[in-house]
Amino acid sequence: MRQLFTMLLAVGLLVMASTPVIADPPTGSAPNAAVPSVPADQVPWSSLTPQQQQMLAPLKDKWATLPAERQQRLQRGADRWAQMTPEQRERARQRMQRWQQLTPEERAQIRQRYQTFQKLPPAEQQRIREQFQKFQQLSPEERQALRQRWKNMTPAQRERFRGHWRAKHPPPHR
Repeated sequence: MRQLFTMLLAVGLLVMASTPVIADPPTGSAPNAAVPSVPADQVPWSSLTPQQQQMLAPLKDKWATLPAERQQRLQRGADRWAQMTPEQRERARQRMQRWQQLTPEERAQIRQRYQTFQKLPPAEQQRIREQFQKFQQLSPEERQALRQRWKNMTPAQRERFRGHWRAKHPPPHR
């Protein structure tokens, strides 16, 4: 049960890591006026929906000590998890298991690549997504052969390949 919760929690965090963290604007003149001991940007446990409380129950005892930003991310993650289909939840669980198996260095490398990707122009991001989808449509054997071929290339060969690929597959004009 604890492992399942850890996985669910981490999935929620990963899902939220791919979206910007945007705090909801305060409603009313005095946010959290009913709970004076909670800082304005923290999420009081009592303000969570019953479904959110059930999903986040293992954190109940330490909820008030969590940073406000983390509380907000967890709350949004619980909402997103509730909206997922069973298939989406299973895929998220599998991705989380793979993430947990990565070394800290591999995770840092993935985070860095993600940040680099986010800085690309939208057209380039779309081109990369389309190429990734084409890659995913290859058979597992074809993907493995392509990975091995890439791995065996020298940096100069990789750069020539990239140039050839870009010439053959220009970015879409949108």
